[in-house]
Amino acid sequence: MRIAVIGTGFGGLAATIELKKRGHDDIVVFEKAGDVGGVWRENTYPGAACDVPSSLYSYSFEPNPHWPHKFSRQPAILDYIHQVVDKYDVRRHIRFHTEVTAARWDDEAKTWQLELSTGETETVDLFVPAVGQLSRPSIPNIPGADTFRGDVFHSAEWNHDLSLAGKRVAVIGTGASAIQFVPEVRKDAAKVLLFQRSAPYIVPRKDFERTDPAHPIPQLLNRAKIWTQAEWLTTTFHIKPLAAVMRTWSKRHMKAQTAAKPGLFEKVWPDYPFGCKRVLFADDYLPALAQPNVDLITDDITEITSTGVTTADGQHHEVDVIIWGTGFKATDFLAPMTIAGTQGRDLHTHWKDGAHAYHGMTVPGFPNLLIMYGPNTNTGGGSIIYFLETQARYLGRYADHIVEAGHALEIRAEVEEAYDARIQDQLADSVWSKCSSWYREKNGRITTNWPSISARYRRSASYQKADYASA
Repeated sequence: MRIAVIGTGFGGLAATIELKKRGHDDIVVFEKAGDVGGVWRENTYPGAACDVPSSLYSYSFEPNPHWPHKFSRQPAILDYIHQVVDKYDVRRHIRFHTEVTAARWDDEAKTWQLELSTGETETVDLFVPAVGQLSRPSIPNIPGADTFRGDVFHSAEWNHDLSLAGKRVAVIGTGASAIQFVPEVRKDAAKVLLFQRSAPYIVPRKDFERTDPAHPIPQLLNRAKIWTQAEWLTTTFHIKPLAAVMRTWSKRHMKAQTAAKPGLFEKVWPDYPFGCKRVLFADDYLPALAQPNVDLITDDITEITSTGVTTADGQHHEVDVIIWGTGFKATDFLAPMTIAGTQGRDLHTHWKDGAHAYHGMTVPGFPNLLIMYGPNTNTGGGSIIYFLETQARYLGRYADHIVEAGHALEIRAEVEEAYDARIQDQLADSVWSKCSSWYREKNGRITTNWPSISARYRRSASYQKADYASA
């Protein structure tokens, strides 16, 4: 059986390694870039790091005793990915600088026909997109943005050739990336103007440097402890008294960190329920905002001109550089690929009201297609790698079932529809429905997040042959 995997981030590697462990070796992995790593290859902004402790943000089957920090920086995570690729003999399967632009199911041959950016085509039996939810930068449509005469870039496309020393820098956005790079940028810039649309809840990070290798048993116990803490954090999003405790903890931390600048706390304190947007971990972001060369601006942006940014209060802020810290197009699953299933049905048309899939992985009318990190498989408070390992195991059983059955498989429509109804019912009154965020579609449907703890996802995503029919 010929298998195609798209992407060499944590999802694509988990899928490939699981398939290889099960004896599936006819695998081609398409990677549009020239190196492995996914988001950890792309996001090289100053201060880039994971906000999940490294002992949990790593594969359970490949613990790393040499993490340099509790919360590892981007270079250490990318090094880890390289080590995994080489140890598990994945590199020989990878075709670099090759993007899958379109995929079409052949109803007669029962295979996927892939169109590649090289102009070639590839025929495979099983198609596994692992492009992630946070891979395509999102830039808001602000009037006049294309007229700005200075330098402009997104945090995921950092311009390392540009020195920010002595520059007036506008940072638009206050999400997970911005809170990491703003403290670094302000060290060089003459002035940082941070434009905030919505303030995040921030809790202590308590990072520390590691000097000695971790021993296997203590490392395993530490992983279990952090996993339990992550499950607790996710639980607090759904139980109001627990959310109140966490909100108080966050408030105490944020007040202490903004005390040096009168009026700053009132600007950074959120006005929505705890957990409705991504909760962030930081110990240096708020103190950076209290520095004399940093101004936090909370008025809406009305226009970008050739020389700067104009806000709703009528002020024009002249700057030399604009950095977009505005996140990713998380709800545009599998874009920009064109994917056609049985009878030519278009996947994005099928998802016009919001993406949905059985356990976030398989879609009726799209046989032998399994998505890694698909709809409703994001975690609100834990490690996505736990979810990816669950999905990789499901994929492995799915692939084995295809070989055993001797024909293509398709999730039964009634099974997927009933599952999606249950998930959306659980999400309808969740904390994530209480505000606008990247978790939601414009119509209000939550397409990114899993509604509960990660242990429940692992129990739920148990492969059952009866869920599938012959395609």
